[in-house]
Amino acid sequence: MAGLIMGGLAFYAGRLLFRLRKQQQRRLKNTQQRILHVTQSIQTISMAVEQQQCNLSEGCIRLSTLLASLPVMDPPDYAELYPGVHELNNKVQNLPTHDARKLLTGTDRKQQDMQREEDEARLENKILQEVSQLKHFTV
Repeated sequence: MAGLIMGGLAFYAGRLLFRLRKQQQRRLKNTQQRILHVTQSIQTISMAVEQQQCNLSEGCIRLSTLLASLPVMDPPDYAELYPGVHELNNKVQNLPTHDARKLLTGTDRKQQDMQREEDEARLENKILQEVSQLKHFTV
């Protein structure tokens, strides 16, 4: 009788271990797919910025967000590796958009646009060098 109970428990434990292994394999596969998708997005946006199909501010916001979302262990300091991208992102990420922008006075909108354009012009060369590197980005 004890052998039957032990056999049943051993079978159950083996089944749980098998399910755990499968779950870990699925999680690893999903993480790898996510990394591939984010990496391809970084490369695509970098090319778009470099070819002036995407403005610098929009590109920097998107690139900073994607770099921060990479599911890797011990990620490098992307702000240090790509300081121009991160600096412009930090300058423009909190500016109001869409409906919030519409609520601003014309003077405030113009002032924000001028500041953004100044920041873009000041950082343009640095950002273009960085997106040239990022279009070949891999993890």
